[in-house]
Amino acid sequence: MRHHCTFALLLATSGTCLAQSSAVFYGIADAGVRYGNGLSANNAPTAGGATSAVSSGVNNTSRWGVRGQEDLGGGWQALFRLEGGINLDTGSAAKSDKLFDRQAWVGLKSPLGSVYLGRQATLISDAIAPVDPLGVRYASFNPNVNITGLSNTAFGRHSFGQQYGSSGYADNFYRLDNMLKYSTTLGPVVARAAYSFGEVAGGTSALSTWGGALSYQQAGLAVSGALMRFHNRDNRSLDAATIGAAYKVDAWQFKANLGVNRADTGVAQSVQQRVASAGVSRQLAPGLLFTTAYYKVWRTATGQVDDGFQRAFAYLEQSLSPRSILYLESDYTLWQGDAAGVTAGRANDRHGLGLTLGLMHKF
Repeated sequence: MRHHCTFALLLATSGTCLAQSSAVFYGIADAGVRYGNGLSANNAPTAGGATSAVSSGVNNTSRWGVRGQEDLGGGWQALFRLEGGINLDTGSAAKSDKLFDRQAWVGLKSPLGSVYLGRQATLISDAIAPVDPLGVRYASFNPNVNITGLSNTAFGRHSFGQQYGSSGYADNFYRLDNMLKYSTTLGPVVARAAYSFGEVAGGTSALSTWGGALSYQQAGLAVSGALMRFHNRDNRSLDAATIGAAYKVDAWQFKANLGVNRADTGVAQSVQQRVASAGVSRQLAPGLLFTTAYYKVWRTATGQVDDGFQRAFAYLEQSLSPRSILYLESDYTLWQGDAAGVTAGRANDRHGLGLTLGLMHKF
């Protein structure tokens, strides 16, 4: 009888634990047929001519992942997330050297706030998300992701050309390894702080990163901003900041953001970048959303001609179901200074036009 009671108790306890924990497999599959003029299949400037391609992630980055949580009681939870990017056109991983290039962390949530440890998006990246005019659509071509968020700072004839922070890559610091991030919510205000360990032998500052962020969201208004400092192996710094706002009224939503960064790239050498952006979206009918956005990028570098570009987007999205969206995207880029660069000694076209018809499915 005692054994039967013990077994029943264990079964009941096990059932309770299972009910309080969960793990979910999820992802996004996004691909479209894209036409470009003055742009390559990878959206680099070309010396003229049209291209056509199947492109991945034109609306939202294709990805797959697993996330989970366990209720520990008393308002405490253990959390984890593993997420990797996918090139849907080829079936390859977004980063060949990382299985989970987007996120790989474990966390602890409590009434006093949440702590996350592992590879994560930076505070600049987090701050952009609610106020980017495109809603972080087309991440590989979105100036707020690439320039403000430091995902791809290499364009034209010059770039940072080196690694700042613990991203593992030159000219890409949107996500960092070895990051400790803390966040807490105080009514409509969310405060965040982060530190990324450089893990360079002989010094604690090299490749390290630190920063803070604040956001406010209530009713239809959102305001979001962040400041961060990155270091390279020589302890030279890259300072980055962003501030933006979004306002929703009826079927309209308006967004604007300003991002700036400055990197010490060598002795008496620096690169400075600025991005101003604004956009509006409107629900035209149930399930039909129209979004427009404009971005202006300026760049100044020691010993180089000032350059930059202007880029405009328009999206028309039709929801086919809660998980599937059919979309039509168009973009136009005007390169300035020598940002268009050259191909085989010939100057590239200063104008670039793109048009995509695609389908996004969330699972």
